Amino acid sequence: MEAGFEWDESLYAGTARFYVIGRLPYPQAMADAIASELRLDGSGRLLDVGCGPGSVALLVSSLFEVVVGVDPDRGMVEEAERQADRRDVANAEWHVLRAEDLPAGLGSFRVATFAQSFHWMDRRRVVAIVSDMVEPRGAWVHIGATTHRGVEEESPPQPAPPRGEIDELIRRYLGSTRRAGRGSRPDGSDGGEEEIMLAAGYPKPTRVQVPRGEIFTRSTDEIVASVYSLSYAAPHLFADQRESFETDLRTLLAAASPTGVFRERARDIELVIWRRPAPA
Repeated sequence: MEAGFEWDESLYAGTARFYVIGRLPYPQAMADAIASELRLDGSGRLLDVGCGPGSVALLVSSLFEVVVGVDPDRGMVEEAERQADRRDVANAEWHVLRAEDLPAGLGSFRVATFAQSFHWMDRRRVVAIVSDMVEPRGAWVHIGATTHRGVEEESPPQPAPPRGEIDELIRRYLGSTRRAGRGSRPDGSDGGEEEIMLAAGYPKPTRVQVPRGEIFTRSTDEIVASVYSLSYAAPHLFADQRESFETDLRTLLAAASPTGVFRERARDIELVIWRRPAPA
């Protein structure tokens, strides 16, 4: 894990339901890119590490025999189960589990995915563990994306959410140091992702850009949910000021859009694919 940061169970506590409402969905184009790059054919198993409410695992479930999601937050796992039921996805299973506690008898996998989750882990330890779980000629896919907010631009005829003012409001209530559970956000001082993966013996990765451009019409409730979906603005962090914060947030949003409608263009996604070296 990043120097100076220790995991605690409150990191994403209470955010799961807001995550589903407030985050922009991953596009089918991302699933298609993964399938094409890895030549997926519906066989094999997927391990989605830090699965959250199942956003990635459910999107790509038809590309595998089984998808397995693990996340240390029980609320996220319960939400993933609800979403799987809602979408009639029958080949998914979910476990409340930290990445550091793998392999946990889960077996081997053709692909492991990490979507905006790797930085919350003891990365060097997780690389060592998961490398033994990924099959020879299998792959890791690190998904770099920003889904709680769109591109910073004007978006007529509706306005874009006033993200800068929202960030300032969060700082006013919670201070300038971004919170992470009971501590603060990791600083990345143990090295970058590429350095860690190369040190573990992986060859240089393949980087695949997934361009987007979809315009999403978003309600005030969805923007509020996008704020509460953030680790550094999780509902519990505001404690007895939660009601006051939300009143101020909704007042800010009403001033920005009296109709309560906003527009955001989704940000592009980068897939960083690390292939396991073939055995000698």
